[in-house]
Amino acid sequence: MDTEQQRKATAGILYAVAAYTMWGIAPLYFKQIAAVPAPDILMHRIVWSSALLAILILALGQFDKVRAIFRSRKVMGLLVVASVLLAGNWLLFIWAINANLMLEASLGYYINPLLNVFLARLFLNERLRGMQKVAVILAVIGVANIIIAHGTLPWVALLLAGSFAIYGLLRKQIPVEPLPGLFMETLLLLPFAGLYWVWFASDAANMLTNSWSLNAWLMAAGIVTTLPLLAFNAAAKRIMYTTLGLIQYIGPTLMFVFAVGMYNEPLEPARLVTFGFVWCGLLLFSLDSLKVYRQQRQAQLLES
Repeated sequence: MDTEQQRKATAGILYAVAAYTMWGIAPLYFKQIAAVPAPDILMHRIVWSSALLAILILALGQFDKVRAIFRSRKVMGLLVVASVLLAGNWLLFIWAINANLMLEASLGYYINPLLNVFLARLFLNERLRGMQKVAVILAVIGVANIIIAHGTLPWVALLLAGSFAIYGLLRKQIPVEPLPGLFMETLLLLPFAGLYWVWFASDAANMLTNSWSLNAWLMAAGIVTTLPLLAFNAAAKRIMYTTLGLIQYIGPTLMFVFAVGMYNEPLEPARLVTFGFVWCGLLLFSLDSLKVYRQQRQAQLLES
């Protein structure tokens, strides 16, 4: 690897760490506006993300890519479905954080990469390797443990993992770049956010009567949404997807630490056992990914 490649890889890793760290500390932001109803926060997230993304689209000269999306009915239809999934995921995440269910949210994003592999097997006919199968089975055992111990399904974790995994699977099939794609998703949601603001929003949505500090927190939703995505896109262009996959555990790990250490969410033995099974599955998943990455690198070196 020459100096230029090393610099590119280092920058990619730093961007990835920044992206997943921002996603991991996002719950701290939502805790600051916990008094605002979750649908109101979602509304602000859509409105201010749309505004910030519009500025970025114009600044980066990507308006032609956005215009091209409008020409395809199929792409627009898929983006409508993707936007609904994304909005649902955002709403549930905000609600979970402010309902003191950060541990469940953390569990959901730990399960997510394993669910991604499982869905790829179901819908993309990608074969699961041996260690991947064991990893998925361990995650299933972990979820079953919670059901047996508490008699309830960890629905928040499963819905967060499921909605984001299906969203990712769908976005993989849509031939649009990340930034124009996200802008279109928020743009499609914008009319509904506007209608909600006019007819259903609480008093906290009235920015004329709010304190300037609350308004600043609400407008910051655009930055909280967009900044980590830009860092993630920058990382994805510079490093292997395998490396990116290993770094993604920063996010749920930070959520786990905050939930237990800062907000004193109960981590009873049964829940800890569930996390243990999922962590073991992720360890196997990561080791398998590293093994395949090294094999691919060796094959590339032999070919060159």
